[in-house]
Amino acid sequence: MVAAHSTPSQERKLKILVILLYYHPHPTGLTHYVRMLAEEMVRRGHEVTVVASCHSPELPLGESEMNGVKVMRLWAPIALSRGRIMPFYPWSIARLMRQHDIVNMHIPLLETAVVAFLARFAGVKIIPTHHGDLILPEGFFNSFITKTMFAMYQYMARRVPCIVGLSDDYADNSYYLRPFRDKVEVIFPPMVIPEPDAAGARAMRREWQHEGGPIIGFCGRFVLEKRPDLLIRALDIINRKYPNARIVFAGDYDIPYEGTWENNRALVEQYQSQLIFLGLLRDKQTLANFYAACDVLAMPSDSDCFPLVQGEAMLCGTPVVMTNIPGGRVAVTISGMGKLAKPGDAQSIGETILDVLKDPASYTKPRAEILKIFSFDDTMDRYEALFYKYARR
Repeated sequence: MVAAHSTPSQERKLKILVILLYYHPHPTGLTHYVRMLAEEMVRRGHEVTVVASCHSPELPLGESEMNGVKVMRLWAPIALSRGRIMPFYPWSIARLMRQHDIVNMHIPLLETAVVAFLARFAGVKIIPTHHGDLILPEGFFNSFITKTMFAMYQYMARRVPCIVGLSDDYADNSYYLRPFRDKVEVIFPPMVIPEPDAAGARAMRREWQHEGGPIIGFCGRFVLEKRPDLLIRALDIINRKYPNARIVFAGDYDIPYEGTWENNRALVEQYQSQLIFLGLLRDKQTLANFYAACDVLAMPSDSDCFPLVQGEAMLCGTPVVMTNIPGGRVAVTISGMGKLAKPGDAQSIGETILDVLKDPASYTKPRAEILKIFSFDDTMDRYEALFYKYARR
C-alpha cells in the first residue's frame, strides 16, 4: 500500500481529472465511491473535474457543478449493453487532459485504450482504479464485448505506473489484475454512513416484521451477478426455523439492460408474502436506518469486487452473510462481523443465515472498531499520496 503523505496541505494543490462512465445521480456503488473521492479531494483544496456520460435526458449536458466538483457530461446517444457510446469523447478528453495534473480513471470502461493513448500525447499519467472484471452473460455478442474490453484494458495497463485494486484477495484472483500484479496498489474503498436513528430503525422493523420473525436485508441491484434469486430460494431452509422471516430488498429491481427481474417473476410471486421491495434508498440516513432494522444483511453474489454495502451495514451494527468469493469475502474475513456461504448454493446461504441469526452478538462489533478497519481518512490519504507521486511536474 502507498504510505499516507505526512503534510499534504503544504503541497501544491492539484488539478485532478476523474473519468468514469456514470456519475451521480446514477445509483451504483461505483458511482458512490467516485463521488466520495471527488468531493473529499475538493474539500482538501484540490480542483476536481469529473467526466461521465450524460446518461439521462434529465441531466444537464456539458459542464455543471456538484458540491464543488466540476462535472462534464458528454453526449451519449447510443447504449451498448451496460456501456454508452460518446461520439465526441476523444476531443473532450484530450482537451481536459492538457489542463490537469493527474488522471484517475475508473474501470472497466469502454474508452480505456483511448484514454491511455491520448494521455501519452498530453504528457499526463493515469491512475486507474479497478472495480471488478467485466463478466457478462454467455452469448456471442457478450463474448465479443468481453474480449474487446480486456484487450483495451491490457493496452492501458502496460502504460500506467500503477493500478489501484480494492483488495489483495481480488487482485490475486482477477483475470484483469493478475497479469499486472506488480503494479497493483491496494486501497480499501471509502466507507461512510451516518449512525442509525434508533427510533427510525424501530419504526421500519414494526412495518416489516411479521409475528416476531427475523428481517433479512439485501442492498443492491436485482441483477444476475448479485444472485437475489438464491437468497429467495434460501427461504426453503430459513422457513424451517423461521416461517415468519421477511426479506427486504433495497435497490433498483427492474433493470433495463438485463432481464433478471422478469426471468425471476415466477419465483418472486411464489414467495411474495415474504418479500418486500423498497426500491432505491437515496437518503443516507434512511439507508442507515434500513441496515439497523435488519437482523442480517445477505449478499449472495457470484462475483463482487468489494461491495460498499457490507462495510456500511457493519458500521450500522448489522452482521453480514456473504458468499465466499474473491474480494467479496474480505470485509467479513478481516472484521469477523459475519459469516461466509458457498457461492451459487441456496442451501448453504440459508444455513449460514440461520447460523448468524442463532447468535448475532458473536458476529457484532462496535462501530469504532469497524471504523478503524475501514478508515475513510486513510483511504483518502493514500489516494492523495498517489496523486502527488505521479502528478505532472
